[in-house]
Amino acid sequence: MSRQAPAAISATTAFVKSAAPREFPFSDREFEKIARKLYAEAGIDMPRSKEPLVYSRLAKRIRALGLDSFADYVKLIEEPGTDEIEHMLVALTTNVTRFYREPHHFADLKSRLMPALAERARRRGRVRMWSAGCSSGQEPYSMAMTVLDAMPDAGSFDVKILATDINTQVVREARLGAYQREALNGAPQPLVERYFSRPEPGILQAGDELKRLIAFRTLNLMGDWPMKGTFDVVFCRNVTIYFDEETQARLWKRIADKIAPGGRLYIGHSERVSGPALDILFTDGVTAYTKVGP
Repeated sequence: MSRQAPAAISATTAFVKSAAPREFPFSDREFEKIARKLYAEAGIDMPRSKEPLVYSRLAKRIRALGLDSFADYVKLIEEPGTDEIEHMLVALTTNVTRFYREPHHFADLKSRLMPALAERARRRGRVRMWSAGCSSGQEPYSMAMTVLDAMPDAGSFDVKILATDINTQVVREARLGAYQREALNGAPQPLVERYFSRPEPGILQAGDELKRLIAFRTLNLMGDWPMKGTFDVVFCRNVTIYFDEETQARLWKRIADKIAPGGRLYIGHSERVSGPALDILFTDGVTAYTKVGP
């Protein structure tokens, strides 16, 4: 063991010497203030192990804003009404999404739910779906293609998909609906050909038939929800991974209360519904739950 120690010390010394010094000091107190602000504003739990990520991403904001330190940045985000909170959330959350991600959810929506929902819609009933945490739109457009695949005339009836995200920038991108061609490689190609156009080489643009079904809105899931009615289908996937257990349980209960009896919730592969929501939701498939109802 003593023969290995000099090599270990040498390697450590080399690493320390090679590590670039930080441009801005970043104290534990400043990290804690940022973490508390993230939790208060968006329910995001930022553990101490993520300190390097917080530093690297917010250092870019400090440079862009022309500030001198993290202390100045903390003062900025603590100012009442500051719009920097949204920029901070954009910087610190990762929007990883793709068309038809977890395809079994869309297969289930088409085969299990859409026959009854289409019948209700054609009888002048109301059908509502929600993409909670829609990011740049791949999920709600996948939902809309699934709906139209099962019910090509859905746009003529009261069938709507609400798509929300806390990030105004990605909601704007989602509403535009323009994607690189490669982004739709995982989607059913006949549906892509039918519902997307090619305004320029390498770009696919969501068509009006898709867009008519979707309403994009900015929404903080930790804030007030303006929606009055309930939803037949909710996709809330890979959203709660940012939250602590208490916040997760509280959010699942709020979502469960917004699902109509017999309605369905789809979640991410690494997520599980917890807390009081389990009194009214039961596991019914792979990462899928059904609301107790008549």
